[in-house]
Amino acid sequence: MTQTDQRKFFGTIIGVAVCLYTLWPTFQFYTLSPEKRQEVLRARPADARDEGERTRLEKLAKLREKAIKLGLDLQGGMYLLLEVDKSKLGPAEAKNAVDQAMQIIRNRIDQFGVAEPSIQKQGDNRILIQLPGLLDRERAKELIGQTALLEFKLVKTDEETRAILDRIDSYFARKKLGVVPDTTAPDSLRHPLTSHFLFVGQRSESFALSSEVAAIDSMLSALRADSTFALDATLAWDAHETDIQGRTGRVLYVLTKEPLMRGSEVASAQMRLDLDQERPGAPGVSFTLTSRGGAIFADITGANVGRRLAIVLDGRIQSAPNIQERIPRGQGSITGSFTEEEGQNLAIVLRSGALPAPVNIVEERTVGPSLGQDSIQKGLHAGAIGTLLVVLFMIVYYRLSGVVAVVTLLLNIIALLAAMAGFHATLTLPGIAGIVLTVGMAVDANVLIFERIREELRNKRTVLAAIDTGYSRAFRTIVDAHVTTLLSAVALMWFGTGPVRGFAVTLSIGLIINMITAVGVSKMIFDAWSLRRKVSSISI
Repeated sequence: MTQTDQRKFFGTIIGVAVCLYTLWPTFQFYTLSPEKRQEVLRARPADARDEGERTRLEKLAKLREKAIKLGLDLQGGMYLLLEVDKSKLGPAEAKNAVDQAMQIIRNRIDQFGVAEPSIQKQGDNRILIQLPGLLDRERAKELIGQTALLEFKLVKTDEETRAILDRIDSYFARKKLGVVPDTTAPDSLRHPLTSHFLFVGQRSESFALSSEVAAIDSMLSALRADSTFALDATLAWDAHETDIQGRTGRVLYVLTKEPLMRGSEVASAQMRLDLDQERPGAPGVSFTLTSRGGAIFADITGANVGRRLAIVLDGRIQSAPNIQERIPRGQGSITGSFTEEEGQNLAIVLRSGALPAPVNIVEERTVGPSLGQDSIQKGLHAGAIGTLLVVLFMIVYYRLSGVVAVVTLLLNIIALLAAMAGFHATLTLPGIAGIVLTVGMAVDANVLIFERIREELRNKRTVLAAIDTGYSRAFRTIVDAHVTTLLSAVALMWFGTGPVRGFAVTLSIGLIINMITAVGVSKMIFDAWSLRRKVSSISI
């Protein structure tokens, strides 16, 4: 073996070792039990409570990052196409609304704990989201689509609340009868709105049964639509139903129209179980304000001691605590009838901020884990059967030379998977198709080389001369075939999206590696074998 061949040999050994080392985390990850695999996918070092747990979670997170990721079609998950509603934004705000929404949604998903989400912009106002492994449809939709506009507003006093509701009653009574009814008229005519409530303006609360909420909402919508009726207040429901004297309903609050502070001043938020003194262990959310927000909050609480301050999220009141004293530290809490999941979601949206505009779900699809597993099995079976048939054909038709082709084919697949792991690529069902096509291209290259060598042997050339001439003459054809296919794959990668891009990426990597293994490695094996044994014939 010449020095050049020795360098090629040792280079190949080192390359194979590097590929196997790169693929080791993938082997470790996919040999774990399903429960342990889910633990790895959910590992977030930032959530660690001590240094030991942080080290363990960092190790799991590193394993997750280094393993080959499976796409939505292979492991199941959610596909969402969102449309950003920019109709109420000005030209300057609308310009960057989609990019801002993408960043905020990405922050929410990252904190939700989804591994390797795909978030892409489509067109001028659409966002494509793929969440592999996430099957909780309702929670994901609520978390992603919630505008999360947080506002702090003062609750009107009992007297102010009754005065405003009386004014609204008069508006609807006059609209219905043409005049304000006298005191002898039925209550439903004199008080068209407040007659739907069980009580009005008690501790600034007005309580209505759940069955009456729709009718009240319809009247309030009609009121907002009438531009002639000016109201210096906002009417908002409590976010959660309440039981009073065994009857379930909702509380309506009358709030100041303009917020005293917005959620942009929230620096951090955490779900906790020790915030409500009346209900120990009940979930709630504690938040910390920015330095500017802390100063504003101190002024608000200092000037309104004894009043109620409503914490409003997307038009629903999460809580309306009494201000007992000035709060100078810039810290507060939101308590209510939360579940732990709702508390966690609320903390996430507060940390990530409000969307610049509402988003609507245009299309959604869910791929179950069983369907994804079925896709994996069918894809693996198809690839294994195709590869086995190719291997049998090469060994039967080209004999010992076919074995060399099989070795280079195996190296090709190992190097392709290692490259995908190294580049943090995602393997999809079309990606498996790309691997199968790469196998076909590798076999095609070997067939071209072997037929050229056979042709040279028929022309009475020596084995060494036939091998050299066969490789040199086939090389140009192989390069032409690979380059033209590679150009097509690059075009698909550039202009395609989703599955098409996955196919193109896998095929491109496979073609580049195939140029090395099919020509370089197999030629090295032939040269080493023929020179060492000084053969006069070759099994081909």
